[in-house]
Amino acid sequence: MRILGLTGSIGMGKSTTAKLFAEAGVPVYDADAAVHQLYEGEAAPAIEAAFPGTTANGKVDRPKLSARVVHDAAAIKQLEQIVHPMLGASRKKFFADAEAANAPVVVLDIPLLFETGGETRVDAVVVVTASPELQRERVLARGTMDEAKLDAIIAKQTPDAEKRKRADFVVDTSHGLDPVRAQIAHILDEVVKMPQRRPDSPPDTAS
Repeated sequence: MRILGLTGSIGMGKSTTAKLFAEAGVPVYDADAAVHQLYEGEAAPAIEAAFPGTTANGKVDRPKLSARVVHDAAAIKQLEQIVHPMLGASRKKFFADAEAANAPVVVLDIPLLFETGGETRVDAVVVVTASPELQRERVLARGTMDEAKLDAIIAKQTPDAEKRKRADFVVDTSHGLDPVRAQIAHILDEVVKMPQRRPDSPPDTAS
């Protein structure tokens, strides 16, 4: 089984590309969705115990938790110590299910793949890209942030040009869905021919 790491900066079309991999029959592990799921159940009691007042009705209040930990490195580390073992268990189940289904390829959708060193624990990296103008247009159209916040997020992420240099495959989402589907078909043909690059053990890739 080959493991593809899927990543890309904000607004590049990574989530859409992940859906198209799933549409092609590839099991996709969404790291962000896994965290959301933990915050809505299993992780909430431990997070409330560590950071009182950051949950409500058995679910983590993400804005409150973010405000509590964002400027406190020790708090972030404490939060990671709670969440990462639970994430590891959910990834292990994902890999076991994919192996049982004899899936030739799986995708790990991880926004901060390069920032967390996750590229060393997959067999190939797919970077999703688009023009800077389209990236900005997409994000601002969501209505959830202004230009200053977008600039701050982009500044914290590995630059798109560097990601593309380090990628095994680049998917350009600037021209609609059909070209992306064609690129995915090509990637799935090629990746099974590539040698396994990761260690034998399943990757423990942080989100």
